[in-house]
Amino acid sequence: MTRLVFEPVKDRMPPVITIYDPACGSGGMLTESQAFIKRETGRQADDGYIYLYGKEINDETYAICKSDMMIKGNDPGFIRPNSTLSTDEFSGTRFDFMLSNPPYGKSWASEQKFIKDGANIIDPRFKVTLKNYWGDPMEVDAAPRSSDGQLLFLMEMVSKMKTPDQNVFGSRIASVHNGSSLFTGDAGSGESNIRRHIIENDLLEAVIQLPNNLFYNTGITTYIWLLSNNKCDDKRGKVLLVDASRCFQKLRKNLGNKNCEFSAEHIRQIAGACAGMQPIEPVQDKNGEDTGIAAKVFENRDFGYYKVAVERPDRRSAQFTEARIAPLRFDKAFAVPMAWIYAQWGDDVYTQGFLADHEKKILAFCQDNGIALNTKSRKKLFSLSVWKKQKALIDAAQELMDAMGQDESKDFNRFTSQVDATLKTLNLKLSAPEKKAILTAVSRYDETARRVVKKKVKLSAAKLETLLDHLGCRQADLPDFGFYPVADKKGEYRTFEPCSDLRDHESVPLQGDIHEFFKADVLPHVPEAWINMDSVKIGYEISFNKYFYRHKPLRSMEAVAQDILNLENRAEGLIAEILGLDEVNHD
Repeated sequence: MTRLVFEPVKDRMPPVITIYDPACGSGGMLTESQAFIKRETGRQADDGYIYLYGKEINDETYAICKSDMMIKGNDPGFIRPNSTLSTDEFSGTRFDFMLSNPPYGKSWASEQKFIKDGANIIDPRFKVTLKNYWGDPMEVDAAPRSSDGQLLFLMEMVSKMKTPDQNVFGSRIASVHNGSSLFTGDAGSGESNIRRHIIENDLLEAVIQLPNNLFYNTGITTYIWLLSNNKCDDKRGKVLLVDASRCFQKLRKNLGNKNCEFSAEHIRQIAGACAGMQPIEPVQDKNGEDTGIAAKVFENRDFGYYKVAVERPDRRSAQFTEARIAPLRFDKAFAVPMAWIYAQWGDDVYTQGFLADHEKKILAFCQDNGIALNTKSRKKLFSLSVWKKQKALIDAAQELMDAMGQDESKDFNRFTSQVDATLKTLNLKLSAPEKKAILTAVSRYDETARRVVKKKVKLSAAKLETLLDHLGCRQADLPDFGFYPVADKKGEYRTFEPCSDLRDHESVPLQGDIHEFFKADVLPHVPEAWINMDSVKIGYEISFNKYFYRHKPLRSMEAVAQDILNLENRAEGLIAEILGLDEVNHD
């Protein structure tokens, strides 16, 4: 990591050098960086030109680091205790170099209160500005899920990079992560936003896959992220992926999980690949197996994609029946306990004080059936007004059923109009949510029913031009975006209600065109589908398996059978030797 960070700029070092590690542990990254600079630049006269900064949450490790700084003549005051995430200790400070091996797979839930206020990010380190699909800048969260905070440490370092006008080369970062930082999180998530911010701002220079079992305390695959905010011309707009997973030499004795290490030659190869920024094909041994490093160069946009929702129309049949309206008696959130209570005592539950008299028995039922009730939900369950509100809803549905009958309708829009007319005739007044609850209860998705019309839209010439410009399509393509022309009515279009159960999401490369992808890969299979352009989100991910996968044909049946026979013969020979038999009876 020190070679990757320092070697490309070792001839342009500033007079004063600052190095930072936000998860410094016992200070190994910092002191190794200092030793590398002294060794490579020959500036041995004075230690004062290199300043080491770090922060460590573990008290014992922090004490070791601080002691090590004192022993080696560094200022121990630049090593700070406590959590890097909860407190921005070096706020306003910018560093030349940053190296870190942050904890991965570790929850930061206990520190959320310092970073978030409810759903809102309050720490500016973890907020970034990105453009949406339409090119409008938006401030978005750059915080991963609470179960894994490793990317927060990377954002901490990114927030402390010097700009190129503050330093001859800006800032350079090397950070070790596991695979989840590369691909976890869908488009629009905190993880994806972090990757997008780094890549779109051309900060990512390279990602190097390391061999398994290279670390003492983990055997999983790990990766070095190499960042720079002042790339040379040959590297601008590009990212190098290096597969160094086959570059290692075995240790004579395992050290915990660690059973291998890089040789000096391996380090030179990896550093050379990062410096050269050229593709490298792996070397094959005599058995046809890949050995050595492999490298590929990508454009920044190669890692990005659009995530777009593909909608299909809701087709709904409706019919009033006793069975369909029965669940309206109960609040959806408490359907199970309310149904049990009503089955036990019937209409007595609508009597003042009745539920309170049977509270102990009701709570026992909830506990026995694993139904957790907090104070608010318990109050709602025993509220007479809630019970009466649901009773009024089912009574209204009963009146509608008596007036309209129980005939099935395959046209949900006509059925809704009939409900509206009947409510008016019966002089029944229902709120919009109450009417929706009844219609939802008595309707079902039915592929043989008519499509449910959402609304009709009248588009003047100006509005039509604005819509076409917004969608980036021709008038003839509007059905692909959910606008269907009404026959014999110029400028009038019909839109349909989407069915959430049939909704699908497609990932389209940033270099591709969403509409062309839809016409080629979706429309031939689902003719009534349309694209919901308002749902488009931009995501970024890096998949080493995708880019470095090499197909290996399966062995022939004959070769496998011969191996089995050879193993059987060896086993028989061992048994004969153990039993002291000269021959084995093969009968």
